[in-house]
Amino acid sequence: MNSKATRIRRFGLIGKTMIPLAVGAMAFGTCVAGASGDELSADFTICGEGRRVNCVVDGDTFWFQRQKVRVADVDAPELSPPRCEAERRSGMAAKQMLFALLNAGPFTLAPADRDADRYGRKLRIVLRNGQSIGEMLIAAKLARPWTGSRRGWCD
Repeated sequence: MNSKATRIRRFGLIGKTMIPLAVGAMAFGTCVAGASGDELSADFTICGEGRRVNCVVDGDTFWFQRQKVRVADVDAPELSPPRCEAERRSGMAAKQMLFALLNAGPFTLAPADRDADRYGRKLRIVLRNGQSIGEMLIAAKLARPWTGSRRGWCD
């Protein structure tokens, strides 16, 4: 059973605010997906123990077809480990929104300024209907534009 009430109980305040936003993004995506040229999709899960095929790690990192991908145009709050409770809460919300957006329908992985980062993650701009999913996270105040270095999320 995956009713709206169950999702809200499971995700708490995050679910009450992020799930409706993600549902709106999904509805927009399905209206224009046919004309977008977006061809990639998967059934994403939240990463846990075991094999990582198609899953979300945090608000700016996910696995797609067994490759680790870093959303190149954003910096999301850290979860491994968070430096404070506010960063943890924001990081969980960013993770849930990225999860919902990746599951919302077809997308495109566009190249960034370089192929991979120092950790071996593929650097990609994630697009749906020509719009950056990273920009959607920024608009929701769950990420900020990537400037080349991380900044703290704690006051």
